[in-house]
Amino acid sequence: EVQLQASGGGLVQAGGSLRLSCAASRFIFADYAIGWFRQAPGKEREGVSCISNSDGSTYYKDSVKGRFTISSDNAKNTVYLQMNSLKFEDTAVYYCAALSYSSSQYACTLGGDGMDYWGKGTLVTVSS
Repeated sequence: EVQLQASGGGLVQAGGSLRLSCAASRFIFADYAIGWFRQAPGKEREGVSCISNSDGSTYYKDSVKGRFTISSDNAKNTVYLQMNSLKFEDTAVYYCAALSYSSSQYACTLGGDGMDYWGKGTLVTVSS
């Protein structure tokens, strides 16, 4: 069974840090782009950061560049999103998703509803 399991959300004060984890089935870890999307109340879902195990690329949404870092642990089939200097506007439900044979930029910017697999969300709340 193909699975993506996201974890690591929580409540943090502005300026704080959290690390999200996305554990993936080995089947979808290789040759896939795996990324983090978020949806805040009343807003559209957006791609935050993606990493491609297909071409090794990474992508970050402009508003998180320099604050968020995505990484991949192949041995654990897990993708991490280290979020530092969190802002109130980072508050959202964060989802991890996977798209086969994709670059990170494509997955994060155009993947959207076309992503192959989605995990359940994890809530990140940043208090101001």
